[in-house]
Amino acid sequence: MGERRRPPATHADKHPYTVIRVSLAALVTIYLLLFLAAVFLFWIVGEWNRRRRERRALQHRLRCVICAFEFEDRTDALLPRCPRCGSLNERFKMERI
Repeated sequence: MGERRRPPATHADKHPYTVIRVSLAALVTIYLLLFLAAVFLFWIVGEWNRRRRERRALQHRLRCVICAFEFEDRTDALLPRCPRCGSLNERFKMERI
């Protein structure tokens, strides 16, 4: 049986893996930017979660219009009673100051 002939060696055969050349300064800059982007992303997600927890905490909080007492009411009553003075209160959304 005959042997297969190999084609002549080219420049690509000398280096079978192509390499992207990057300077050290560019590499450090890329890593720094990726690190800062990750920190910024974690900060945004943490802030979003904190605000969501705050909204959930204020969802059932009410302030009496007569005595300004803040209380929590988890019932489905349309007009909940204030535990301090007994007046009926509408359900207004509590807002952060």
